[in-house]
Amino acid sequence: MSQILSVLKEKDFRLTPQREAILRILLSAEENHMTAEEIYSITRAKNPEIGLATVYRTLDLFENLGIVARLDFCEGGRKYELASDQEKHYHHHLVCLGCADIIEFNEDLLDDLEARIATQSNFRITDHSLQFFGYCSKCREPKNASPA
Repeated sequence: MSQILSVLKEKDFRLTPQREAILRILLSAEENHMTAEEIYSITRAKNPEIGLATVYRTLDLFENLGIVARLDFCEGGRKYELASDQEKHYHHHLVCLGCADIIEFNEDLLDDLEARIATQSNFRITDHSLQFFGYCSKCREPKNASPA
């Protein structure tokens, strides 16, 4: 939290009660990847004066400041998670098409490919995003399996 407060202060933004409420939800969330609507629903239960537009504006601000990362999961929608500089480049996702679960994995197998692309394209790569779509173990289990 102190690191986030430093970022806000450094960029001349105050930690308003609304921003603090949203930040606390992101920090304490059991579900790592949340939509703006999910954040709004949780926030509204404790702070009924907060509107959905405020949640979107706050998430946009947090994204611009590098506090949160916005993730687009096609049918899973746009979700947000706290950003972490340490795992930014090695933080990828498996997206289940059955139940929409998102499974994180923190391994980067793309270092060689990324270096080759950067060299061939004369392009300085600062980050990349990798998502695999498929079915988790729960969704692959037979639905009507009867015990033997």
